[in-house]
Amino acid sequence: MPIAPKKAAMLFILLFGGILAGALGGLLGIGGGILIMPILRFIVGLEPAQAAGTCVVAVFFTTLGGSLKHFKLGHIDIRSIFPVIVPGLLSSLIFSLLFISLTQKDIWLDVATGIVFSLVALRMLYEGIADYFHMREETNSKSGIQGSMLAKMSIGGVAGVLPGLLGIGTGAVLVPAFAFALNAPIKIAIGSSLACFSLNAFVSSVMKLSQGFVQIQILIPLCLGTLIGSRFGATLNGLVTSPFLKVLFSMIFIFVACKYLMVFGS
Repeated sequence: MPIAPKKAAMLFILLFGGILAGALGGLLGIGGGILIMPILRFIVGLEPAQAAGTCVVAVFFTTLGGSLKHFKLGHIDIRSIFPVIVPGLLSSLIFSLLFISLTQKDIWLDVATGIVFSLVALRMLYEGIADYFHMREETNSKSGIQGSMLAKMSIGGVAGVLPGLLGIGTGAVLVPAFAFALNAPIKIAIGSSLACFSLNAFVSSVMKLSQGFVQIQILIPLCLGTLIGSRFGATLNGLVTSPFLKVLFSMIFIFVACKYLMVFGS
């Protein structure tokens, strides 16, 4: 039996969107939720809670595929990020439980997501300009993530909030924290961010599946795309610099953030 044109178009959008989100996540270490959420929210038309639940499962596959590729490239040192992982898992669990109370007022999910998108966009814009004009110096450290146990645990705890509460990524927290606060090379920061976030996203995914906030029929083509895209993005990360992409996507994310925040004013 042939697939209806509308259904075929939606499958293509989900698959292509997943590939693009996965590639972006693998390249920049941001998880891909920054693209997946607006697709689910404004193109597919899911309610905020359903979009968040479906998004975080798709993002888990993005980060899993990307982190495996980065591990093979030598960008991840598990021992140095273990103190980040454990608090992140606990934080994701706690805020996944709080997620149910937030769904009582869906508008706050949109507003909070819009704020996060704005911060990510500004960070990417700054990094793109700084990289292009060589405003930042790359550290030569190759020994993994540096810093004290307390600093790592604090960063991990903060990073677990976003996947648990909003269903989107922690790359906006982890990549700059690893690169600037813990003095890691940017490629190690990106790979380590994906590794930590994959575990946070797994906890949040299990919780949101059990809470009934995941649309499986939408998730399958989306996850297939993210798995393909994340490995491509991670490979691309090992070959090219990305200042232009950061500036380009920051412009897109500012537009998306405004779209989310406009919900509050309507």
